[in-house]
Order: sequence, then structure tokens, then C-alpha cells
Amino acid sequence: MMIKYKVSDVAKDFGVQSKEIISILSEHTSETKKTASALNEAELDIIFDVMTQNNQVESFDAYFKSGEGAKKQGQAQTEKERKLMDQLAVLEQLKAAAEAENAKKQAEEKAKKEAEKAAKAQAEKPAQKSVEKPAAKAPAKEPKKAEEKPAAKAPAQKAPAKPEQKQVHEPIEIVMKKKEKVGGAAPNRGPAAIRRVDTRASNVDIDKYNEKYERIAPDNVMHDNMQRKQKIKQKSQDYRRPQGSKRETEADKMRRMQLERIKKTPVTITIGDEMTVGELAAAMKKTAAEVIKELMKLGIMASITQTIDYDTAELIATEMGCKVQKAVVVTIEDRIMDDTEDTAESLKPRCPVVVVMGHVDHGKTSLLDAIRDTAVTSTEAGGITQHIGAYQVNCKGQDITFLDTPGHAAFTSMRQRGAQATDIAVLVVAADDGIMPQTIEAINHAKMAEVQIIVAINKMDKPEANPDRIKQQLTEHSLVPEEWGGDVICVPVSAKTHEGIDDLLENILLVAEMMELKANPDRRAKGVVIEARLDKGRGPIATLLVQNGTLNAGDIIVAGTAVGRVRVMTNENGKTLKHAGPSVPVEIAGLAETPSAGDTFDAVSDERLARQLVELRKQKQKDEMFKSANKVTLDNLFDQLNEGDLKELNVIVKADVQGSVEAVRENLEKLSNEEVKVRVIHGGVGAVNESDVMLATTSGAIIVGFNVRPDAVAKETAKRDGVDMRMYRVIYDCIEEIESAMKGMLAPKYRENILGTVDVRTTYKISNVGTIAGCYVTNGKVTRACQIRVVRDGIVIAEDKIDSLRRFKDDVKEVAQGYECGIGLEKFSDIKEGDTFEAFIMEEYRD
Repeated sequence: MMIKYKVSDVAKDFGVQSKEIISILSEHTSETKKTASALNEAELDIIFDVMTQNNQVESFDAYFKSGEGAKKQGQAQTEKERKLMDQLAVLEQLKAAAEAENAKKQAEEKAKKEAEKAAKAQAEKPAQKSVEKPAAKAPAKEPKKAEEKPAAKAPAQKAPAKPEQKQVHEPIEIVMKKKEKVGGAAPNRGPAAIRRVDTRASNVDIDKYNEKYERIAPDNVMHDNMQRKQKIKQKSQDYRRPQGSKRETEADKMRRMQLERIKKTPVTITIGDEMTVGELAAAMKKTAAEVIKELMKLGIMASITQTIDYDTAELIATEMGCKVQKAVVVTIEDRIMDDTEDTAESLKPRCPVVVVMGHVDHGKTSLLDAIRDTAVTSTEAGGITQHIGAYQVNCKGQDITFLDTPGHAAFTSMRQRGAQATDIAVLVVAADDGIMPQTIEAINHAKMAEVQIIVAINKMDKPEANPDRIKQQLTEHSLVPEEWGGDVICVPVSAKTHEGIDDLLENILLVAEMMELKANPDRRAKGVVIEARLDKGRGPIATLLVQNGTLNAGDIIVAGTAVGRVRVMTNENGKTLKHAGPSVPVEIAGLAETPSAGDTFDAVSDERLARQLVELRKQKQKDEMFKSANKVTLDNLFDQLNEGDLKELNVIVKADVQGSVEAVRENLEKLSNEEVKVRVIHGGVGAVNESDVMLATTSGAIIVGFNVRPDAVAKETAKRDGVDMRMYRVIYDCIEEIESAMKGMLAPKYRENILGTVDVRTTYKISNVGTIAGCYVTNGKVTRACQIRVVRDGIVIAEDKIDSLRRFKDDVKEVAQGYECGIGLEKFSDIKEGDTFEAFIMEEYRD
């Protein structure tokens, strides 16, 4: 059994303090020991090597001749002899017990012992001679005297004294009684023979006596004394005894595991775009604690369930000795859709796609009719009947595709989904009216879509037409005509007299030729949905514009969340088509449901996988509906800046006069810094309308208004889409609030709560009272304690408090929707019919 050698024992043997031994172990190993900790073989070797190096002497002879060396040598000799004597005393007790036990069995084993004694007698003759040699020099006449005297004196006189030893210790006699042999091998010998062992020698073989005892002692005696019995050996032999598996410490286990990992070949793992820490640890066949430790070295605090990206996972796996392979994720889109890039040899020229935009009163519809009539040949009597929102005309043998987008809703929706459906935008401006607010909105829409702009100056047949004034106004919106050194083509036209129509079409073809529009017709079709409707007899009908490839009748298409097969495909004349190439608009039937305008469509190869893809898209849409809106507001502006999601803050400015718009634009753009750029994408005069909200939705912008109010449709749209609208009466309040929001110090104290709206039907002037408005509550309610905002033609005229609120002749506290009442204001008296009163209260709130 292994003798436990503690830290305290080692320190005692070396004559040092325990903390010095612990310090040596801590310096050379990774463990911290305590005073009562047991040491293994490797740790003892480290201690012996260090202590040997620290206590070297030049000469051992000089060391032992000194008093300290002699003292230590004497102490060591005394300690060694004491331990030997204790062991011999234990042996004597065990041998006496064994002899008593053997005496009981002598009668039964008499015959066997006689044979053994005869054999032993022959074997012990040479041994007896060698034992009796040192006693032969003593006088032969005194054998009994030698037996009676203490056995220690006779060897003491004969033993030579060593010069190094100053103390002479008496030897210990071990008396081995020899049993008398039956058969008279030596009849003249005494009943017992005395055997002397010189314990002063350093080569006493104790194992020989232990082996002899094990042969003669019974099993039960050995079992009872197993705990007391210890073999005396040199300490170096004990230290080098191999440690059992049960004695293996945790540090040894970790060291052994580390060596086994190094010997093994590196593990190859496959990592996707993202995975959790636990999944990464399982793939590398390591513990999650090791992975988390490596992440902490990189400054990443992650739990076992936290998701990390591919780059981080690859770095960790490489640091931990693993080979990494990136998982190739094949989506359904990759399996059924053809997204390969076209080669230069496969591309062929295509016709341009043109959208016509402009103010509703500037002749957009008339210009479209004039273009159609011009493109119709004489054989096609009656002209083209436009069945769908897109059509093609031919000019000098080349086709041009026109998109009819009434208003800006369809165009904005397409831009929001990232579908660049058009190549050229024709901006219609009336020569006698100039640039109007809707014209400015159209310019901003075209700029955001990054399409080429051609200006058509319409109504040139009128005498008050002034094209130079139009060009001057265009320069104010960064559109410089070619005549003035710019790059914007301006064509004077007249939809009434068809003047300049051919020039307009030629310029469209010229711009298209410079753009080098090309597509590959020899692949599956890909394009955009122009519009869609539900027909009672035919089901869902969709107007598609093919942008690349060729669409064939019978193809399976996926358009947004709609899937189906092309059953019928017709052009703008109602003629059935079998094939439709790039830039060709067609109307199809066969979809399972109505897609949304602006959705992209793809012709796919597998209908079953296409339906699975549509179900995934529907689920994704449903999940996004439940997520919090990620719109930019002044409240969350600072958070988005910190997250790095926002690098540019888009602002739409609406004011009562153009001077205020320019002042706000200039001051807001001065707030730009290195981290974020403030950009005013649109500025206009008048109330906030639905078009402003739609532009803010697609651009992620904030709407700022001065002395203006949003109309009812704009309010509902902004509330639905989560667009932040801020209305101010003072310009500096806006500047200060946006600047504070960018610095993260925005702390709104009050917010406006609209109670209702009231229409002024008539007014009454009463002496000593002032002007009383006869009103009708159209929405919500009006209370006595609320404030009133007077709005006239979308412009805020005044804000005041209610002085009197009556129904008939009675003062009331509030009037609900659908009732008439009389309202008198405290200060403002310039009330007119048609004005709108907004009833509101200012309430304090905290985030």
C-alpha cells in the first residue's frame, strides 16, 4: 500500500515551513496545494530537484566534518535505527503468534515436518558455518557464557569502528529458535541456535524476514495485521511507485486529456451562417465552458444558448484546433429559381420602359392619348383600347413600353419593394402653370428611384405658355436643362395639337440607346407585377412586366405570396400570346390569389416546391406583422444611431410658406456630423397629405410641419404605417428637438391629445361678446376645458382657449359628435365660414 506523504511531512523532513513547499509547487504546477494535501510522485520529484539545487554544497566531506553535518548525520542514524527496532519488535510479536499456532498442528504434521527437517538440516550446514564464523574467534571454553551475556557485547568488540561515526550503537540480536530435528541429524546440538544480525550495517535485508513470515503465518493473522504491517523501504522507491487510477487528480486528468487531443487528428466541423454556443461545443466535442472561455478572451460575453455568427464561430474553432468548413445552405429559391448571371454574349437589346408622371391638371392623360394616337397606323381604325395599365407603342420600328400609373401610389409601392420597373420617367409640366407641389413630389420620387428624367413641357399651344420660366423652376430642384449646360432633356409638346410628340418619342429612344438596355430572352422569365385585380368571372388577374427572360403560356410562376400556372396570357389589345419577351407587358390569369402591386415574379421549375415557398413567405409576413415597427422616430433615433442601423436621417418638411421650408432645410442639414447625415428629401407648402406619408414610409423619413396640419387620410395612413409626424409653431423648437434626439437627450414632457374636429357652419357677431361660431361636431367631442386650433385651408391660423360653449341657450361642459353648438374664443375673433376647429388637450407623459 502507498504511504501518504503530505506537504507538512515534506516540510518537516526538509526543516522548512509548509508555505515554502506550497510556493514551489505553485510556481512549477498549475495547482495550489494545502498543508494537508497528499503529494504524488511527480510533485515530490519537483520538490527534491528544487531543494537539491537550492542547497548544494561544494564538498560532502567538509560538510559532514562540520558540527552541523555531524549533528544531522547522527540524528538521521538515530531516527533510522529507531524505525528499524520498531519494525523488528513487530516481527517478533508476529513470529511468536505464528509459533504458538504452529505448535497446535505439530501432532498432525509430524511426519511431514520430519522430512522437512531432514532437508533443512542439509541446507543449513553451509549457512550455519557462515553464521558461526564471527563467533569462532571467541574462546571455545565459554559457549554458555556467550549465551547468557547480552549478545550485543561480543560483536561490539569485533566490529570495526567507522571513522565517520562518533557514536557506536549496540547491535540487536534476533533469536531464531531452531526446532530439533527428528532423526538426529545433529544430536549433540542445543535446543536453540542463536542467530545474530548486525543492525548497524546499512544493507539489512528486511524483505527476507517478511517473506519467511508470510510463508509460516496463517491467513487470518496476516489479514488482522495487514493495517499495522508496513514494509520498510527507501523513500525514493516509494516515490517512484506508479500511482493508481483512483489517485489521479483533476489536473492530471485534464493534462492527460489534452495530450490525447494533441495526439489525435484535428476535428473537422461544418458551420452554418449562425449557430449557438452549445451547438458549436458539441460539434467540436468539447465542453461549453471551454468555448465560453475562448469567447471571453475575444471580449465576447455569451451564454450557452446565445447565437454567434459564422466569423466568430470559425475563429473560435480554429483557436481550439479544429478545421472549419462552411455549410452550404440550399434554399427553395435556389432550387427552383434561375439566378445565374447572364453572359455578355447572351444579352440582347430590349425596348425601354417609360412611366409618365405629373400634376393631374397638367395634361398627363391627354399626352398619353396623343402618344397612342400617334403610334396607331391607319389600318388600325378606332385606335388602341387600353385594357391594362401598361402598353407598347412603336416609333420608327422600335417599341416603347409605357406604364400608366395614376397618381404616385403604384410607383412608390414598386420602389418600396426595390423593383426597378422603369428606365425613364417623363415629367409632364404645364407651360402656363409651372411647377406645382405634386410636380415636386414626382421629381423626388424619380430621384429616389434613380431613373432618367425627361421633362415634357405641355400646353405649348396656349398664348401664356412660358417654357423659360419652367426651366428656371427646374433648376431650383437640381434639374438643369441641356440648353443651360445640364443633362435633363426638355421637350416642348402640345397634347392638343400633337406638337412635339415625335420629338418626345425620339428623345426617349435616344436616352434608351445611351443607356444600352439589354436582357437575355433565352431563360426563365423574371419581372414585376404592375397591378392586380379580382375579376368575378375569371378570378385573380395580374398585369406583369417581363424584365428578363421569356414568359410562356403554361409556365409556373411565383409572384409574392401568390402561385399558379399561366392559363391565359394576353396583350393590351386582348390578343392571346404564347410567348412574352423582355419589356413586354402582359395580362395573365391562373394565379391562386391576387398578388400585390410591385411584387416580383419568377417562373419556376417545380410547382410543389413553389407552393412550399409561398407558405414560408406567408409565415414570414405574419411574423413581421407581430414584430414591433422599426420606423425612425425622434424617440428611438438615438438607439438606432448607437446600433449602427441608421447612417442617414431623412426628413420631409411641410410649412405654410416657402421661406419657412428653406430655413428649416438649411438648419437641419447643418446638424449633420460624422456619424449621421441629415437629409431633407422633400419640402413643400401646404397641409401634410397622403403622398407625403407614403414617401416617408418608403424612405424611412420623419415628417416635420410648421403651421400646417395633416389631413384625415394622412393621419390614418401615418398611424397605420408608423410614420412619425411632428408639428411645430416655432422653427427653433424643431431644430432643438432633433438635435437633442441625435444626442440621446430627448425627453418629451407633453403630448397632444386630439379630442375632436368641429366644422364652422356660420358666424354671429354679438356686441360686447365678439364673434360666435355656429359649429357642427364632425368627429370626437369638444369640451369646455380643451384648447382650439383654428385651421383654414390646411394652414393653422391661431390657437386659443374656449371662452363659451353652448347648446341653444344653455352652457354645457361638452358636446359629442353629431351635435351642433356655439363656440366663442377668448382672444381670436377672425372666424370665417369653412374654418375647422381642432379640439385638443396637452397632457404630460413619461416614457
